[in-house]
Formats: sequence, C-alpha cells, structure tokens
Amino acid sequence: MTQELVSLTIIMAVAAVSPIVAQLIPGKFIPQTVLLLAAGTALGPYGLGVIEVNDAVKLLNELGMAFLFLLAGYEIDPKRLAGHQGKVGLLTWGITLGLAWLVVTFLPFFTKQGINGVATVIALTTTALGTLMPILKERNLEGTPIGDAIISYGTWGELGPILAMAILLSTRTGWQTMLVLGAFLVICLLCAMLPTKALRTGHRLYRFLTENANTSSQTLMRLTTFLLIFLVTISALFELDAVLGAFAAGFILRYIIPDGSKSLEMKLEGVGYGFLIPVFFVVSGAAINVRAVASRPALLVAFIVMLMLIRAVPVYIAMSLDKRKNPLSSHHRVTVALYCTTALPIIVAVTSLAVKVGTMQSDTASTLVAAGAITVFLMPLLGSITYQVADVHPVTAVREIAHTPSDWREIVHEHAQVRALLHHQDRLKRMAETLESLEKQEGLNGLDSRRAELVERARLEIDRQLKELGLDPQLTTQLPHNYRYPKN
Repeated sequence: MTQELVSLTIIMAVAAVSPIVAQLIPGKFIPQTVLLLAAGTALGPYGLGVIEVNDAVKLLNELGMAFLFLLAGYEIDPKRLAGHQGKVGLLTWGITLGLAWLVVTFLPFFTKQGINGVATVIALTTTALGTLMPILKERNLEGTPIGDAIISYGTWGELGPILAMAILLSTRTGWQTMLVLGAFLVICLLCAMLPTKALRTGHRLYRFLTENANTSSQTLMRLTTFLLIFLVTISALFELDAVLGAFAAGFILRYIIPDGSKSLEMKLEGVGYGFLIPVFFVVSGAAINVRAVASRPALLVAFIVMLMLIRAVPVYIAMSLDKRKNPLSSHHRVTVALYCTTALPIIVAVTSLAVKVGTMQSDTASTLVAAGAITVFLMPLLGSITYQVADVHPVTAVREIAHTPSDWREIVHEHAQVRALLHHQDRLKRMAETLESLEKQEGLNGLDSRRAELVERARLEIDRQLKELGLDPQLTTQLPHNYRYPKN
C-alpha cells in the first residue's frame, strides 16, 4: 500500500504543478495535457522509475479515462449528430477510414514495420475530442464557430473509432459481435428512457433527486457516477472496450439533460479534471518507452504525417466543399482540421488491445502512443500559428509587394500594424477618436493621414471578421471578447 500511495502522491504533485508551469511559459503555447504526458514519461518505469504503475494506479487510470470519455460524450448534442454538419462529419470520417485502410494495406512502409493491421487503421482515423475539450476551454474556443466545428467533426472522430474497435477488433464471430452490441444498445436505451420518462411525468423520485442534488446526498452526482461505472462494467462483462461504456454514459447524460446542468457539470469537471483525468494522462505518459521510440524515429514521424494526410486533409476538403452551410474562412478551416488531428486516448486504447491479443508489439505500441502524445502539443500549436499568420494576410501582402516592389518594407510594416490593431481594439478605438477630433480641428497632416488609413483598414478587417461570424457590422461594431481563435 505504501508504494501505491507514493506513486499517487507523485502523480498528484505533477497534476498540481502542471497548470502553474503552463501559465508561466511565455505565450502559454503548451497545454497542461502535454506537461502531464511529459512528466509521466520522465518519472515512469521507462524514465526515473519513481512512478510505479501498480494495480491501484491502473484502476484510477481506467477511471480517469472513463471520466474523460464521459465528459466528451456529454459535450455532444444529439441534435448535432443528426444535423447537417453531423452528417458531413460522419461521411468525412467514413472517407478517412477508407483512406487509412488503403494506406496501411498497400503502403510498403507499414508492412515492413509490421503494423498493417486493423488497429493501425483505426488509430489513424481518430480525433481526441476528450483531450481537446480542456484545451478548447483554456483557449476560449467553446461556443465559437471554430469550437463548434471542431466538436462536430471531432465527435465522429471519437465515436467512429470506438464503434470500429467494438466491431473490427472483436474476437467473436460477426453475428456474435452484433448480438452483443445489440444487447449493449438495449441497455443504453433503457438507461436513457427511464430517467427521461420520470422527468416528463414529474415523478416523486425525480423531484427528490433534484431537490437533494446540492445537499450532502449529492444525488445527481452519485447517479451519474453509478451510470458511468455501470456501463463501463457492462462493457467489460461483454468484453467490449471500456471507452464505449464511458462514451455512452456521457451521451446518455446529455440526452437526459439536453440543456445541461451547470451545477452537475462543475462537479463532474471537479472530479474529472481535478483528480482522475490528470492521473490518466500521467499514466499514459508513463507507458511510453523512450528508448523504443528513439529506436524507430521513422515510424514516429511517418505516423504523425499520415495522421495529418488522412485526418486533417479530408476535414479541410469537406469544410471547403460545404462553405454555404459552413462559411468559415480558409485559415479557420485549416485550424479546425489541425485540431481534429489531435489524437491520443483512442490510440492508447486500441494499441493496448492490439498488444493484449498479440497483433502488435509493445515497442510499436509505445511509438504510436508517443506520436499521439506529440499531436496533443503539435496540432493545437500549428492551429494557433495558422491563424496568427493569416491575420497578417500574407497573400494580400505578396500581391501588393508584386505591384510595388520598392515599397515592400512599408507594406510589411502596415500589415503587421493592422494585426496589432486587431489585437488591441481599445487602442484602435482611441486612435479613431483622436483622428476624428484632429479632423474637426485642423485637418490631417501626412503622418495622421497614414494613421487614418491604418485605422480604416483595421475597421474593414473587423467588419469582414464580423460577417464571417454571422454578425451584422452595422449592428455589432465590436468583435466578441474571445474572438482570438485560438487565444495566444
């Protein structure tokens, strides 16, 4: 017991320090999740060895993964799945699955590496929506057009691989697998229908549960935890992966409470992000064998590149073809595509299952998990860079320079100033007021004329971005306070 407590103490120390370190890093470009993974790798069995992944830690790790997928499932609006963007997301994921199968089956590289199996195909189609949610919260992307698009496409990037794991990696025959999944679906429907019926009829038990939700009884929190563990247990009894039960629990919870519950959400996030989910990420990092990864750098790089080609490119193309329904600009579409290429929990689950049944070597699994961990850092960072570069409007700048090459320094400087003005709208407002007062008094000199041009250019850019967000510039002159996607 002493060793278990020591390991857990170290893990929670890492969890407590990570947000502080992330805050101190200039630019805050490294998510807390990356720090947890890195610390787990450094302190785990393949690093300093101070964290021992024993049975107690493994159980907390499983619960952490369950809470991660519970919260991911809870973020999904069932109406969104049936809506236009949800259907496009499903079609896009299907195309991604087909591309992954073609690449893994026919590309000689994967055959030589011995990973041309179903597990690798599934790993290449995933979006780590559960991992992305805290990053989206940190960067104020929740509830924005960018965040909504990431969730819409990322939902199928998480749900699709979970279903594929249950069907394609099952050791049963086809009809047995479908029978088991059918039985699991019936249980999920019962779990969703009974509370919903009680809610509609105003049953006495339901009133009791809601009235005591915020007392020491914590009735709704206890029932939610029971639902989660019950469905995870059913998944284990049916020999399905635990992520299926956890994801289903979150989806059912959202179905029961379609408008959400701030009180319940705060409690779930407190238990999840405050305790169990950091344990999952640290233990996931501890599973990475650094020496094995270092011995196969080609596989590491190739897998990340394939993730971008197989997952990011179809998402970008789908959004570009669907511009009428999804009018995001090109750099926003790139940002969404990059975020949707973030992958980790499904890779951990699918490689663990492949190692267990003997279809993948542990060193190979460790390399793929390391690749997934790198995407958690790399893809959000690239998404941030694409937006920052796009703010400068490089294509427009190149055209202006091509027209008047001798003014290239001034053109570059102007574009940089416009971007700075957009970052500081208060400064833009003050400058506009100053120019208006000067104009009324004595007119504008050469310098003030230049400033006026910059202000007008920034105003036009704000109008363009407001229209992109579906807002009327005549009615809304100020961009939303959290417009910076992603937040720097």
